[in-house]
Amino acid sequence: MQGENGKAAPGSPAAQNSVYLNGHPVTQNGHNGTHTPDPQTQVESRPPSPAPSSITPTMPREQWGGKYEFLLSCIGYCVGLANVWRFPYLCYRNGGGVFLIPYFIMLFVCGVPLFLMELSLGQYGAAGPITVWKCCPLLKGIGIGMLCVSTLVCLYYNIIIAWTFYYLGSSFQSPLPWSCDAIANAALCGNETLNSTTKRLSPTEVFWNEHVLGVVHSEGLHDPGPVRWQLALCLAAAWIIIFLCMLKGIHSSGKVVYVTATFPYFVLIVLIIRGATLEGSLQGIAFYLTPDWARLANAQVWNDAASQIFYSLGIGVGGLLSMASYNKFDNNVIRDTIVITIGNCGTSFFAGFAIFSILGHMAWRKGVPVGEVADTGPGLAFVAYPEALALLPGSVFWSILFFLMLFMLGVDTLFGNMEGITTAVLDEFPQLRANMLHKSLFLGALCFTFYLMGLLLITNGGIYWFTLIDSFSTSFGLIIIALFMCLGISFFYGVNQFCQDIIDMIRHCPPWCSKVLIYFKACWVFFTPFLLLFILTYIFIEMYNTSLHYGSYVYPIWGKALGVCMATVCCLQIPIWGIVAISKETGTLRDRFQKSIRPLNSWRVNNLNSTGRVEERMEPERVEAPFTVTLTDMDFTAMTWEMGSEA
Repeated sequence: MQGENGKAAPGSPAAQNSVYLNGHPVTQNGHNGTHTPDPQTQVESRPPSPAPSSITPTMPREQWGGKYEFLLSCIGYCVGLANVWRFPYLCYRNGGGVFLIPYFIMLFVCGVPLFLMELSLGQYGAAGPITVWKCCPLLKGIGIGMLCVSTLVCLYYNIIIAWTFYYLGSSFQSPLPWSCDAIANAALCGNETLNSTTKRLSPTEVFWNEHVLGVVHSEGLHDPGPVRWQLALCLAAAWIIIFLCMLKGIHSSGKVVYVTATFPYFVLIVLIIRGATLEGSLQGIAFYLTPDWARLANAQVWNDAASQIFYSLGIGVGGLLSMASYNKFDNNVIRDTIVITIGNCGTSFFAGFAIFSILGHMAWRKGVPVGEVADTGPGLAFVAYPEALALLPGSVFWSILFFLMLFMLGVDTLFGNMEGITTAVLDEFPQLRANMLHKSLFLGALCFTFYLMGLLLITNGGIYWFTLIDSFSTSFGLIIIALFMCLGISFFYGVNQFCQDIIDMIRHCPPWCSKVLIYFKACWVFFTPFLLLFILTYIFIEMYNTSLHYGSYVYPIWGKALGVCMATVCCLQIPIWGIVAISKETGTLRDRFQKSIRPLNSWRVNNLNSTGRVEERMEPERVEAPFTVTLTDMDFTAMTWEMGSEA
């Protein structure tokens, strides 16, 4: 479409995609457009666009309301149920206080470097787990794999919150329904001297297996049975809470974490003070910390330390990367990494005192060693510890407090996992971010889908499916994703460039910062990949030599194969999307590979959060439309204009 003077009309495609050379329009593909009849006619030029953001109007990306919102969100995400129900158990099983030696070695060699890498990648790129791989399109499959892992984790993690709701509601009864004071448990508690040759079920075990899970009515994976309606209501309530807290993105969840991230610390302090006043508590603490130096020679101890660090920090799932993408560009990511990782591990150690002081009291009351009452996972949270709380004066109060703490811990972690999924989708489809209604509908549909999928896990045999997904969702697939992330950033994107990106974000980098980056560079290139390979090898050996079981039920081969397939699907995204990236390029196979590891032009202009640094991050050789430039003969005295080149 042309105007009256033969020029392209303003707003037409020709006007938006043309450069004027000596008054003659040249389209962006380098070919001549329509020439004006009068060579002296000068075309009125537009002022250049000040920033790429004016080219394509999009919804401005959200940012945290303050640095404390980000810190609390990350701490809440990392400090989860594993800190309470897994670390204390691993500590006493692997040599007590000696376990802290491999634990902190793995923290600083594997945990902190990967944590910093994920936070830095998200903050610099200001994008979710998928879009951020514009820095290296070949590795886009890492982001897809993170999305798959997050989906599996969200599917089963909210089941724990549903169990917590069930126990929380039951805690408002006096006496507690799993205590010996309850009339229904009189027969169970009165037979302590009988059947000494067989293991006697405690009231807490009966309540857990029969009233909560209903697992006594199922024979295994093949026999899930009906959905338990009480748990279905609890699960619905859990997803509704998640939906409401995340409805406005980080603006709503960032405020919620002021309560959910700090309340568990209050409860832990109260439990420690109460536990210290109980008879037998010192016996439990001694059992928790007594060192066994011979355990350091055992490879399983080092694997347990590395695995606990890896899983408790939430590395490789996409939550950290997504939350960091909402940071300001100049946020000190190294400081945040050190604060969050040390805080997370300190909480794990701190929680052990709250757990074992009360378990020590229960062992003293029952006259058995502490090792017989200690447990891990759901067995600790829903069997051993509730039984210990039932023995305390004011057991109803302590039970309500404990399950409120579990709820807060679970919700915070689920916030991070859900943020990884929603951020990835919203970055790929930015029109959803621009429309609040569409965004709300997407979040509601996502939560409802997870609710429907989770119904399988709250059937009579749901615990078997829960254990299967729990065992394999964060198994070798997650380790492989983290390994490729580390190697890809170090060798494809370039570890030196990555360190420079971190320095650019911090701006005024103090001397200690540069020295610390030298250490992290050594970890990313050598130490961390080596440790990840060690963990991966140990997982494969253990998976081959040991069978998966829940209680006395041993999983069939097809069940274990199903779990392996779940983990394999997550890590297979890396080669699949790598092949797609290479196939989109042109030239020889080597040329295609070289192009696919090269950052896209939009990589360095993506983050516009920090004013004053836009020009520094812009690609000067990339020309964005719409624009109009008027050139004269004077512009060609010192250069040759190639008409066939791309504008």
